[in-house]
Amino acid sequence: MSRLAVLGASGHGKVIADIAGQTGWKVIDFFDDAWPSLRRNSHWEVVGNTSQLISVLDQYDGVFVAIGNNSIRLIKLIELEQANAQIVSIVHPAAIVSVYSHIGKGSVIMPGAIINVDVSVGDGCIINTGATVDHDCMLGRGVHLSPGVHLSGNVTVSDNTWIGVGACVRQLTSIGTNAIVGAGAVVVRDVDSDKTVVGNPARILNRK
Repeated sequence: MSRLAVLGASGHGKVIADIAGQTGWKVIDFFDDAWPSLRRNSHWEVVGNTSQLISVLDQYDGVFVAIGNNSIRLIKLIELEQANAQIVSIVHPAAIVSVYSHIGKGSVIMPGAIINVDVSVGDGCIINTGATVDHDCMLGRGVHLSPGVHLSGNVTVSDNTWIGVGACVRQLTSIGTNAIVGAGAVVVRDVDSDKTVVGNPARILNRK
């Protein structure tokens, strides 16, 4: 664990770089498609864009996509996978992750998060600060659990779904693809794909 390339010079990217430094990565370089107008991300240098990263993959021991938008993160993850990038996951030392769980490539587990036994976290997921995922949960690709989210046991969250800050999900509940769960929502029944739910209990948000 010597050189890490981080694609996405954002606030989320800063958090990833900070965690990576705490977990042993010695050199951390940022790449972002706003380069060359964007040259720094706080304490770290931005050295190129996506195409340039792909051209120098052999110079890095690992690559991480640090883009908050689920859809864009997955697109970039797939692009880098096709270029044979060494995609890595990042786990903060203050997170608790069961040895009997699975963490997919390109996923991050933030400080204070808890991943319990027999959980499967897909590729490119964000398990944010203080989120908890109880036993036998299944998370697809590109899922974002915001800070303080709590999933009870046997919850399924499908690809590209975002669950807002402080939301709770009852056991044995399924949330579909591309769904959004609002901040503080309490989900007590299944959520269909492409739906947004808010409130306690969570109900579908009717957009005018």
